[in-house]
Amino acid sequence: MKNLKRLLKKYDVELIIFFLALAFSTWLMFSTFSYQNGEMQIASKAWSDFASHIPLIRSFSFGDNFPPEYPLFSGPPIRYHFLFYALVGLLEKGGLRIDFALNILSILGFSLLILMIYLFSKEIFKSKAVGILSIIFFLFNGSLGFIKFFSAFPLSKNSLFEIISNNKFISFGPYDGSIISAFWNLNIYTNQRHLALSYGLSLLLIYLFLKYKEDEKKENIKKSVFIGIVLGFSFILNMSVFLMTVVILFSMFLFFGKKRIYIFTALIIGGLITLPQYLYIQSGGNSSFQIFLYFGYLVSRGSNFFEFINYWFQNLGLHFFLIPLGFFIASKNNKKILISFFSLFLIGNLFQFSPEIAANHKFFNYFIIIGSMFSAYALYFLWKKIVFRPLVLILFFLLIFSGIIDFFPIKNDTKIALSDYPVNKDIVWIMQNTKPNSVFLNTQYLYDNASLAGRKIFLGWPYFAWSQGYDTNSRDELRKTMLNTKDLNYFCKNVRQNNLSYAELSPTEDITVNKDFFEKKFISVYKNSQTDVSIYSLSVGCKK
Repeated sequence: MKNLKRLLKKYDVELIIFFLALAFSTWLMFSTFSYQNGEMQIASKAWSDFASHIPLIRSFSFGDNFPPEYPLFSGPPIRYHFLFYALVGLLEKGGLRIDFALNILSILGFSLLILMIYLFSKEIFKSKAVGILSIIFFLFNGSLGFIKFFSAFPLSKNSLFEIISNNKFISFGPYDGSIISAFWNLNIYTNQRHLALSYGLSLLLIYLFLKYKEDEKKENIKKSVFIGIVLGFSFILNMSVFLMTVVILFSMFLFFGKKRIYIFTALIIGGLITLPQYLYIQSGGNSSFQIFLYFGYLVSRGSNFFEFINYWFQNLGLHFFLIPLGFFIASKNNKKILISFFSLFLIGNLFQFSPEIAANHKFFNYFIIIGSMFSAYALYFLWKKIVFRPLVLILFFLLIFSGIIDFFPIKNDTKIALSDYPVNKDIVWIMQNTKPNSVFLNTQYLYDNASLAGRKIFLGWPYFAWSQGYDTNSRDELRKTMLNTKDLNYFCKNVRQNNLSYAELSPTEDITVNKDFFEKKFISVYKNSQTDVSIYSLSVGCKK
């Protein structure tokens, strides 16, 4: 009992932070995704992202998706880091309702990240205050978005009401033409549910290296083997964060001579475990891992150096000055840590790894987490000088003001109901009457019935597969041609080549469907006059 009390007293702040993180994470995740009366309740700002996540989850819970394929682009090996959503699917398969399955893992991942931000910053700066400040800076971004907010809503007696009732992100670049990016607010973690766990796990692995003791060489080697194993499997948790972790560890390998053998061990083991996973992804042809030179991230093409500086000043806000200040006053070892993470900022501004340059935001999100720790240290350093305390309070407010404004669009967001089984009879029929590994030729892009039932479809919303490097243009043209053809031989040839089992004809406005062709040539196995959904078996009409 005494040992327990001593332990609780020693880690009292850590326990408080973890439980507060659990409480906040629970609210955050369930407020954006829940379940009621047979309907998924999806936040409107998460609607598009979840149109990719839910079919992937269902392909593991209700479908047969091993070896993994991307369920919205059937056929080739998956090119998306699927581990998180596969685990969610296994939880749902084991009996948990999908909102609990997804939110529990999301809550644990987000809580782990918050806890690791505290532990990491506390470890390097030896200050609980810096750790707490680092969490606050993570939760409330420091961009200059508040300036744009007040240009749209001039300061007045109604300003407080306008802030707390706001339901729209004031800056959502590049999608709204704003210079300030959409990727700094918490929306990125409610939509990309695997991201927080990926960052938290990466920080944990790096943190473990920082905790190594020089006189425990055998233990350190054992820990390095463990870190290498976890690192290797993190490739299918988040490929981008895996790459970032490797880059950071390699930088630390260069800077921290006494830890080189341990970092080298982890990197070699991680690489050996990653290799077969990478080869599987590559086996489908061109993958999403293609590296191109691309200068300046989302800064307008042809911009000069001053426009580049302006872009990052507006997106980092006062962190633009405080991170260098924190670096300047930090210890030699801490300088090495920031330089290791600064490599992510450089890479994100120099290279493109996927068809969409905006995806590089992950490099900057991770760098800003660490950079904000140095901002926190700079404020802590200034606070100790009494004369600077009024300035620190002003700086602190300006560093979190945009994040406070950005919090309310998440809090005030509305939800969209998506009918699930057993309410949706189309999904019920597919689940009960088709094999889990069936592939559907579909007419509907988003939230297709077959994909919600865990079956693979020929092509979902093209952006999802395109951003992973799949040739969506060719497939979409083929899909449209097949659905409007009169040529049975042509149709069946492509059915066999793509292993299609059923054609699911749903109401759609963007594609022409030759319904007479399907009625005359194939057996109708399901029709719903209320939803106007028809399903045809392709196996009889297209005998091999």
